[in-house]
Amino acid sequence: MTVSTDEKRVWGIHTLNDDLFLKDNVIAIGWKEIGDLSLIIPDREDFRIQYDKVYPGDKKGRVANAVGMLFRFCHEAQIGDYVVFPSKKDRKINIGVIESDYYFEPAAYEYPNQRKVKWLVHVPRTSFSQGALYEAGSAMTFFMIKNYADEYLSALDKGFKKAALDNAGEDESIAATADEIIESTKDFVLKELSRQLKGYDLEVFIADLLNAMGYRTTISPHGGDSGIDIVAYKDELPPRITVQVKSQDSDIKETTIQSLKGAMMPGDYGVFITLSNYTKNAQKFLDANPIIRGINGSELVDLVLKYYDLLGDKHQKILPLKKVYIPVPKEK
Repeated sequence: MTVSTDEKRVWGIHTLNDDLFLKDNVIAIGWKEIGDLSLIIPDREDFRIQYDKVYPGDKKGRVANAVGMLFRFCHEAQIGDYVVFPSKKDRKINIGVIESDYYFEPAAYEYPNQRKVKWLVHVPRTSFSQGALYEAGSAMTFFMIKNYADEYLSALDKGFKKAALDNAGEDESIAATADEIIESTKDFVLKELSRQLKGYDLEVFIADLLNAMGYRTTISPHGGDSGIDIVAYKDELPPRITVQVKSQDSDIKETTIQSLKGAMMPGDYGVFITLSNYTKNAQKFLDANPIIRGINGSELVDLVLKYYDLLGDKHQKILPLKKVYIPVPKEK
């Protein structure tokens, strides 16, 4: 049996209750407090209105994601569509076909929004490329699989397991997957710094980072406008390192860097740190004044990841990260 994504859509779903899905032959999602989704007018805006009534005060991004998943599960997924479910207890990829319209199961404790499904195959995760596994590992509960839909559907073909083993070699998707994980982590760090640390709070964070890098730091008095936010020394001897920190979203202009240079004394070195970037003229100024090092948002994140383990507990809680090993392509 050869199946094409032109015929049916492929959905991905996650759960904390593997047995519910596999033993009862269903797929299901939560949000029980909203009630029967089929009673809501089949329009995303009406879903959002109902969600806001039940969960007032939720953040805009959370609302958009939840409403999208609820609407997709109730109305966009169709009988005959395929579903990919990674089960944690046996590390299998379970692929099935949706056999019923949406229905509400009020007796269900955790996952009342359900649809019947017929599981077709249960395949070891090792049979799929790293890219396919990464897409199925989406942070959302219910989502459409697009990039690797054909690979998952090929598992329905007779002899798929043998073919996967026979053709085993270097997984070309590993490089892309590793890059995506790294970039998403960098995006998260930069967004959280911008969201949670403004003005003086960012100066405190940078001082903590410099301490982790082996510098001794002193933060300028709160509210001072001398052009120097932090003074750092590598040891007991000069040179003195003067640091200016900016949390603004817009790119840094040349005149702003000049204020740091104007505050520096002979023999000082300067460091300018921003969450954003530098204008062309500002970058030219930095190039022409090598005693001042400019660090942009991307470079700052690289330093944060490098010295993360040495940051204070307060800042590790603001940036909750877990060290993991990810596969990378072999060097040629």
